[in-house]
Amino acid sequence: MKMLEVNSKELEKEFIKFPVRLYKNHPTWIRPLDKDIDAVFDTKQNKAFRSGECIRWILRNDGGETIGRIAAFINKKTVNKGNDQPTGGLGFFECINDKEAAFKLFDTGKEWLEARGMEAMDGPINFGERDKWWGLLVDGYELEPNYNCNYNFPYYKDLFEAYGFQLYFNQYTFGRKVRDPFSPKLMEKGKKMLNAPGYSFRHMDMRKMEKYTEDFRTVYNKAWARHKGVAQMSSLQAKTIMKQMKPIMDEKIVWFGYYEDEPVAFYINLPEVNQIFKHVNGKLDLIGKLKFLYHKWTKSCNKMLGLVFGITPEHQGKGLEGALVLATAEMVQDKYHRYPYLEMNWIGDFNPKMIRVVEQVGGEIVKTHVTYRKLFDESKPFKRCPIQ
Repeated sequence: MKMLEVNSKELEKEFIKFPVRLYKNHPTWIRPLDKDIDAVFDTKQNKAFRSGECIRWILRNDGGETIGRIAAFINKKTVNKGNDQPTGGLGFFECINDKEAAFKLFDTGKEWLEARGMEAMDGPINFGERDKWWGLLVDGYELEPNYNCNYNFPYYKDLFEAYGFQLYFNQYTFGRKVRDPFSPKLMEKGKKMLNAPGYSFRHMDMRKMEKYTEDFRTVYNKAWARHKGVAQMSSLQAKTIMKQMKPIMDEKIVWFGYYEDEPVAFYINLPEVNQIFKHVNGKLDLIGKLKFLYHKWTKSCNKMLGLVFGITPEHQGKGLEGALVLATAEMVQDKYHRYPYLEMNWIGDFNPKMIRVVEQVGGEIVKTHVTYRKLFDESKPFKRCPIQ
């Protein structure tokens, strides 16, 4: 077997094409957009390069056939944040069902990280934020993956665990029918907050994108960047995220909460566009764009993705999440019957408060991903991600 660093256009294409061949007879897998994968490794598009570095490899057998791929990366903003040891990452792992091949990929990534002072590695994760390509699917293989979410064969779990990766945290995707009723507790608290003095709730206005982008960043940094392993979001990063979401965004399902006109909460939903992108075969060329527009026009996408909640610490525990859910529900249950089904972006088991909120909304776990961690010195005690 031979490891090849991806350092040419030919190998960049092979990095994209290998999973297409690997999953060609697997009907549930949806090919990611080529441009989304390429963007992760583009120094001009991925701002993580400002504070980190990455590398990727192709693994070939003795006959020259590609049998695996992997990437390794370091983000200096997060290597020590909340960790007992400097921790890097592995991601974009794909491999045939072969232990020797998988271990060769893992070893190569580990050696690269060790040479840069790392003492542990998480995987499979993204070179960037947690909202994309994070975690290994371990349950829910019968369901199609959501946009920018990992999907993999069941045997991947055995390969990771055989190598010595241990469960760092579970990631739960909850689902529910949009028009199902909510729990009485959520209804009671939500209605109370909808009419509480000083608070107001409104959905996004695309004509005021700059304002809502900054409101999003403000709440995110107060609500999420305090969590271990989550970096502060810059103004430029927020603008990039909103720019990426804009072509698919539906302003009627993006809601913000304010206290005396200061942003204190958000509930971001998006149309689950993998229902459209599965028709373009990874390509957003002219034909792909025409297919996208056709399926968007014919409303092929009937699933809503609850991307993220955010509530600033000083306003948590008051029922704001219920108010945001009810405000959204008033729109999608009574006025805007576009989406019959909702899946919510993963929630880590380190966040039991948010899990309880989603359970009140009425969702049940439909998919589970796992973020694994491997300590290079296995004599040291392993610690799971602490509850927050």
